[in-house]
Amino acid sequence: MATIPHLPDEALPADRTVPLHVVPGATIDLHRKHSLAVRWMHWINFPLLFTMIYSGLLIYWADSIPASGHLSAVYRVGFGHWTLFRLFPQSWYAAVGMQYKVPNGLGYHFFFMWLFALNGIAYVAYLTISGEWRTLVPPLNDLGKALRDAWGVVLFDLHLRKEEPRRKKYNAAQKFAYTGTIVMGGVMLVTGFAIYKPTSAHWLTSLCGGYEMARWLHFWTTMAFLGFFVIHVVQVVMAGWNNFRSMVTGVEVQPAGRSGVEEVHD
Repeated sequence: MATIPHLPDEALPADRTVPLHVVPGATIDLHRKHSLAVRWMHWINFPLLFTMIYSGLLIYWADSIPASGHLSAVYRVGFGHWTLFRLFPQSWYAAVGMQYKVPNGLGYHFFFMWLFALNGIAYVAYLTISGEWRTLVPPLNDLGKALRDAWGVVLFDLHLRKEEPRRKKYNAAQKFAYTGTIVMGGVMLVTGFAIYKPTSAHWLTSLCGGYEMARWLHFWTTMAFLGFFVIHVVQVVMAGWNNFRSMVTGVEVQPAGRSGVEEVHD
């Protein structure tokens, strides 16, 4: 069996995957897809984000009890004085055993938020320095086409369009989704600090529209993250083992002779 030499990450162009080694007569090629740094920060972020959301729900339990006077105001969905429904009512907290744990939630939240922030800052810094942001961020000089391409990907995934989108490291829809998660992460950090230090960081709280608005933004950004997570997991399952493996090992398997993931600078 032929051995495959190691290709250092710095040898990989930021805008495309390349075959690690071409073996005559081989039926598959291996293409390096994700760098070690991206893989590390991706998997570090998963438990951090889960812990932040879990601890946040422990904290917000106190806002859900009738005695607080809020009656789950942040979770309320409705129009004017008419309430359509409330997210995470007391019955939900009782069912999952998450009531009366506010101190635990505060401790987890205030500790892991620093790790979440550092990992996010490191990720953005890496994308900027390495130039990989070019493969991730939608082209601002032709945003209309990027939106049309993203919609085409959505239609294809929903089996409403037969034409498969052009293969890239990140398709048009993924570019908007993944860039959106970076923006949402920034919003969560800013609004989180505004809630954490509303007096000493009053300028930040004011920038967010006040304490209650900061809480509202913080909560619904979290809900957006949850929505992204569900869709992301479904997409990973639909894409299959080869795609998942590439985020673990950094290598994607392609049929021999295939050019691999096509990616060009937009």
